[in-house]
Amino acid sequence: MSEQPTPPQRRRGFRGYIGALTALAFTLALAACTQNVVAQRLVPVADGLRQPVVITNAGDERLFVAEQSGAVRIVSGGELLREPFLDLSGELSTGGERGLLGLAFPADYQATGRFYVYYTGDGGQTVLSRFTVTPGNPDRADPESEEVLLTQAQPYSNHNGGQIVFGPDGYLYVGLGDGGSGGDPQGNGQDLGTFLGKLLRLDVSGDTGYTVPSDNPFVDRDGALPEIWAYGLRNPWRFSFDRGTGDLYIADVGQEAYEEVNFTPAGTGGGLNYGWKLMEGLHCYAASSCDQAGLTLPVLEYPHGPQWGTSITGGYVYRGADVPALQGNYVFADFVSGRVWSTSAADGWAPRPLFETGFNVSTFGEDAAGELYVAAYDSGMIYRVGQ
Repeated sequence: MSEQPTPPQRRRGFRGYIGALTALAFTLALAACTQNVVAQRLVPVADGLRQPVVITNAGDERLFVAEQSGAVRIVSGGELLREPFLDLSGELSTGGERGLLGLAFPADYQATGRFYVYYTGDGGQTVLSRFTVTPGNPDRADPESEEVLLTQAQPYSNHNGGQIVFGPDGYLYVGLGDGGSGGDPQGNGQDLGTFLGKLLRLDVSGDTGYTVPSDNPFVDRDGALPEIWAYGLRNPWRFSFDRGTGDLYIADVGQEAYEEVNFTPAGTGGGLNYGWKLMEGLHCYAASSCDQAGLTLPVLEYPHGPQWGTSITGGYVYRGADVPALQGNYVFADFVSGRVWSTSAADGWAPRPLFETGFNVSTFGEDAAGELYVAAYDSGMIYRVGQ
């Protein structure tokens, strides 16, 4: 998940001049936008949760919240239900960035009762599984129904990724980190022979297992895993599709200097290389120069520092009705600083400050109507973004 605060590290000299200009540009953009901050408020929705890391919906009025410790909880009618929807706490590794990290419901969930989770297994491995709801009880999953679809060994305990999302095409997209440690020591981000540091695209519509969509970009490439849709990611901590356009937004946590937002317009197709570890943000990583040919660079970056933070949390393009001023804007935050911004292509991707939460923003979520929610990792509160 998003990385915890770490002691300041010396930045490499080659970044100095360009990095200073970038920081200055961001500072000026932030200052320019400060006078136009959209008045927002956070409306409490639920409390009593333990380290919430996922907020999602299943097509009805309920919110499903995944706790990193292993439980999936339901918020219904403004109340947190006492019994968990699913409890995997006895099956997974937790601590640091491990735990229950992903939860997704397909569009046909109300008919099939099948849903998907992503967690760290008791051996430290990444696990993608399918479960079904208990017949006759929509608020309780069948814990014995697990079907493991995919596992991936995790060489280190961090950079576990964890987001799983159904795209507009009905396929399941799965985001994995680069395997951990620092600086991608195994070179996983650029290695098409591993799932680590990748965005996968799977067809899970069959009765069992999964299949690979025939138009995945590496289906016919020797040495490449056909499940891969995109690569060059360090630790994608939350990605989402704009429910209005189908555009893809990926927030990728940086190494020691920059956080980034990657934007992919709908219909672009797969095979994109987002750059890690050749690049960190818009800057060459661990080299004075690098070959940027063929890379898809971020549309927005921000430098590490007390004014911004050190660990991005991706959000959503707002498509709800409660906050008209946010319509069509992508909302994101920093886990460490608790600051929340919005941005859009129409504004040249300049970040616009929305508010300072005062808590660790671990995730955002949408309800069935497109209203936006945010989780406080430290206090266990869920809030709705209002005006």
